[in-house]
Amino acid sequence: MSRASETPSDAAADRPGSPRARALRTASAGTGPAGDPAVGRRPGPPVPPGRPGWRSRLLAPVADRGNALHPGAWWLWALGLAVAASRTTNPLLLGLIIGVAGYVVAARRTDAPWARSYGAFVKLGLFVVALRIVFSVALGSPIPGTHELFTLPELPLPGWAQGIRIGGRVTAEQVLFALYDGLKLATLLICVGAANALANPARLLKSLPGALYEAGVAVVVAMTFAPNLVADVVRLRTARRLRGRPTGGVRAVLQIGLPVLEGALERSVAVAASMDARGYGRTAQVPRAVRRTTDVLTLGGLLGVCAGSYGLLAAQGAGYGLPLLAAGLLAAVAGLRLGGRRSVRTRYRPDRFGPRSCLVAASGIAVAVLMIRANGYAPEALHPGVVPLTAPELPLWPALSVLPGLLPAFVAPVPPVASPAPVSPAREEPPA
Repeated sequence: MSRASETPSDAAADRPGSPRARALRTASAGTGPAGDPAVGRRPGPPVPPGRPGWRSRLLAPVADRGNALHPGAWWLWALGLAVAASRTTNPLLLGLIIGVAGYVVAARRTDAPWARSYGAFVKLGLFVVALRIVFSVALGSPIPGTHELFTLPELPLPGWAQGIRIGGRVTAEQVLFALYDGLKLATLLICVGAANALANPARLLKSLPGALYEAGVAVVVAMTFAPNLVADVVRLRTARRLRGRPTGGVRAVLQIGLPVLEGALERSVAVAASMDARGYGRTAQVPRAVRRTTDVLTLGGLLGVCAGSYGLLAAQGAGYGLPLLAAGLLAAVAGLRLGGRRSVRTRYRPDRFGPRSCLVAASGIAVAVLMIRANGYAPEALHPGVVPLTAPELPLWPALSVLPGLLPAFVAPVPPVASPAPVSPAREEPPA
């Protein structure tokens, strides 16, 4: 349109400061009216073509479906810390392992429901420590001691119960020994809780080998059944409260329990029917020799894993525990590999063990190996004595052996931060 054909209204609309000029200026800047996706978006500097620099490759990316860690990597990392905790009773080293696990959980925990289980495991660990001390005080301890704290009334027992004592002297040595022992078990529980908080249970079950497919399906059904059962109970109690009926007492529980069980049964039948319609449980025909070989390898491998784990956890079994554990793992993997031939299912987008998953798993294994090695050159520092009473010391090299467990806090993908909900203009408070 030429200048001669412009109307006075068009000329006025193009003046600086007019609504049309402001709209054109806003559109060119990359922002739009309220509610437009481009609001608040500013043009950034141009990205140079080519590969990203080494610094951007080393930094942990934001987690998504494509770069998420394999759930087995988190479990290997946590089990490595648990093995390291089982090799010492030094409270300073155990506290360092707890701190490493807690820091990684705080840095890489998501907002998923299962990620909230870490606090429950910490509370359970504290309860175990307190319970161990109570049992030591009430039932006595074979640890000799000279620093008497107090004396409890002792209950006389018959002759056939020799070696068992209820009440009696309570010494500082036996309480300190119970504290060390309980803290060791609490650290194991906290390491398992860290794996539960970081690993997605559904993806972990999806990653199970084909031979354990039926067991994985049963676990998935059980995991989905419990939340639905709790939701049914809450729904029925709310309905009774709205009708003016009591929600407490034995009679109310019985009246609520029948509809809950009926709904659970109907849901189980519906889940079974849908699974059968999708082909769950169908297996392929394999020769009898392959089945027997699978059973022998799987059973022998699991027995080897149990014996090797006991050797690693025992005080004098490190020599045969690691080779036996490795042989058991190889036999079990071979058996599960052969057993997977009976499964006719396929996996959609299976999880892969990428470089970051390997680094996370290797960090936990490195902590376990270094702590097992430390038992050879510093056994006194890893197991401080309580008779006589001495303050535990933090050994340098065993403490440095725990620090590789912090690697997942820097290489694992960063969980995405949930964006805050937009505030409605009607609810905004006026400035003071």
